[in-house]
Amino acid sequence: MSGGGVGAGRVGAGGVGAGRLVVGGFGVLVGLYGAWLLLSRQELSQVLDVAVWTVAALLLHDVVISGLELALGAAAQRVLPWTVSGPVAGGFLVLGSVTLLAVPVLGRFGAREDNPTLLDRDYTTGWLVLAALVVVAVVLAVLRRRRHAGDTR
Repeated sequence: MSGGGVGAGRVGAGGVGAGRLVVGGFGVLVGLYGAWLLLSRQELSQVLDVAVWTVAALLLHDVVISGLELALGAAAQRVLPWTVSGPVAGGFLVLGSVTLLAVPVLGRFGAREDNPTLLDRDYTTGWLVLAALVVVAVVLAVLRRRRHAGDTR
């Protein structure tokens, strides 16, 4: 097979493809631009607040949320059939991560009486809609797995 097969464009073991380098390089540039904006337009106390929030969020996610998600995923694998446990673990992962990101708006941190345009939406309803969509996606994934489990191909 020449050129356009399934493995076309892949790099050998340990290599990085050109596409990944471009996307990764672009991500680094955007991150550096964001850091420059933060450092050039904010007071030092605000930059320190952002740094504290970022470190706290990373620790909360990596220690608490990820640990809880791993424990729930392991429990789901032991208790639920294989057709259900994977999608349920994925649903926990998505909902846990999004919930962590939504904590500031769900808690309405930063809302001010003198500026009603800050946090002016019903974020709780939005989160509930997202949670319902995740549940629907999990149910559809379970149904698909069960349908394919019956295939004997």
